[in-house]
Formats: sequence, C-alpha cells, structure tokens
Amino acid sequence: MTGEANRRPGIPRGERGAITIADRVVAKIASHVAREALSRFTDSVDHVPPGRRMPRVTTSVRRAPERDTAGRGAEAAGGRQAALGEARMRITVELGYPSDIGAQCAAVRREVTERLRTWAGMEVSDLAVSVERLHSVHTRHTDQERVR
Repeated sequence: MTGEANRRPGIPRGERGAITIADRVVAKIASHVAREALSRFTDSVDHVPPGRRMPRVTTSVRRAPERDTAGRGAEAAGGRQAALGEARMRITVELGYPSDIGAQCAAVRREVTERLRTWAGMEVSDLAVSVERLHSVHTRHTDQERVR
C-alpha cells in the first residue's frame, strides 16, 4: 500500500487533501475582529450597553475551486498563499451616538477583510456593515426598553 501511495502522479505528498473552513468559524472570527475594531472608538463604545456590544454576523462561505499542480507551483514561487475560499457576509452592529459612524463601519470592513485573509486564508468578496441601533449618551437603555 505504501508503494502505491508513493507512485501517485501529480500531487506531492505534503499537498494532498483539502482544507475547509465552516461558515460559523468565519462568522466567529469576523465578530471578534469587528468587536475589537469598534473597541478602539471609545467615544462610541462607552454608550452601548455591555450586552449589545457583540456584532452579529451572517456569512456564506464558498470553497475555492480546485487547482492543478501547475497552479500551486506558480503560487508558491510568487510567495503568495492561495485563498482557501471566498466569504460573503453581513455584520450588524450597535453604536454609540454621537460618534463617527462612517469611520467605525470602515474600520470594521477593513479589519475583518484583512484578518480573514491572514488568519483563515479567505477572500471577502462582499461585506455589508449595517447599523441596527444607535445608543445616545442622553438616553438610558434597559432590555425592556428595546424597540425595533
């Protein structure tokens, strides 16, 4: 049996197999990174109740198409790792107000895209950041007051 495995043409022994990353793993990474990005905006984060600071992420991951060995060699020669897949996602956040909403959403988009590429080898083809609710510095919020 080992003789048969060593005689397989085409794909070197260390490059056989597949890596898949589940949607929920990508969503968890994105949620963590988005929360981290928003935590840098202290003027906003202090107004959001603690139970509402975790962004909600919905995602759809598509596995990268299979590549032949010639494609793998070219990517390795260029020093760039091939993407393991493509993610499309929507991140819903709650922010403090007044604050720079555009800067916060841009930071979430930028950091989630960069970190998914680095940590999971995923390309982000579509990322929508939506603000579900603004929490004013002048308003006191409780769970019973939450109105959509």
